[in-house]
Amino acid sequence: MGNCTDRYKPLENLDEWHGRVDSEDNYYAFRWHQCVRLLDLNNGAVRAYEGALGIAFLGFQSDEGIRRNKGRGGAVNGPASIRHELANLPCYFDPSVALFDAGDVICEDGNLEESQRQLGDMVERLLELKLFPILLGGGHEIAYGHYLGLQKFLASGESRPRIGIFNFDAHFDLRPYFSGGNSGTMFRQIADLNQASDFPFLYYCAGVQRYSNTIELFKTAEALGVKYKLAKDLIQEDHWQLSESIGAFVGRTDHLYVTVCADVFSSAFAPGVSAPQPLGLDPELALKILKRLIRSGKVISFDIAEVSPRFDKDNITASLAKVIIFTVVNTLCQNKNLLLDAE
Repeated sequence: MGNCTDRYKPLENLDEWHGRVDSEDNYYAFRWHQCVRLLDLNNGAVRAYEGALGIAFLGFQSDEGIRRNKGRGGAVNGPASIRHELANLPCYFDPSVALFDAGDVICEDGNLEESQRQLGDMVERLLELKLFPILLGGGHEIAYGHYLGLQKFLASGESRPRIGIFNFDAHFDLRPYFSGGNSGTMFRQIADLNQASDFPFLYYCAGVQRYSNTIELFKTAEALGVKYKLAKDLIQEDHWQLSESIGAFVGRTDHLYVTVCADVFSSAFAPGVSAPQPLGLDPELALKILKRLIRSGKVISFDIAEVSPRFDKDNITASLAKVIIFTVVNTLCQNKNLLLDAE
């Protein structure tokens, strides 16, 4: 792993994790803030996690990619907003499951590329520690840094594993990047990175809106072999058609990276985003797909991006992110028979 610098900030305390306490000693009454532990990735003495399941949260405090993309800034404060919502979630998992907060990677000086590189270093480190990364955005430029870490970790062997990217998004984010990357270029950058490093580019985009993408972007997607579903088709297709399409994609992969851009959802559910969608997805459908992906056993990391408290109303978008992450964690636990029975 590359050297860490001051762009990585471990949390000094758990002040962002606070909430109600129903009991001090009855685990069945515990909430996440009573379980989460601090993790400093600069500490070389930290050893790989040896428990049943370890999950680590890592924030990306950046909306530089959104600024470059001429979008509405504010997602830089997304990680803190999401943490606040996560704190009161009930613990439905076995006490052998560990939650860690690894702090944040920050972009304050406009050098997005360096922040993405260091985010990749931190993701690689989390995987080395045998932890499941859940990244909190921040702009969707988080995806390029996240993928850098995944590829670096998985390329350590002789083979070239097939890393599938499943993106819930109204946008392809395949735009050219003549003067640097932004929040609309990440998957084009990944395609170029994969070509240069002899990795296959396996990308599925679910929730695409025609009014949010040019004809050229659809042509680019076709040229790169991208699989996608329009939002209207996701809503109208029957369960078996959708399951077959997703299953075929998952079957081509060795590992899955799942990323959610909050602007895939209707603004009724997610008003606090950079590019609000009047006709986006219903979260219930996305949760069904998300469970299907995680139950494959191939998902090795997850992030959610574009949560922007500046434009949120009553923390609706951050609360939706909370429910999505709750689903991710509980489904991971279910895979390992670590989910407690509430009956």
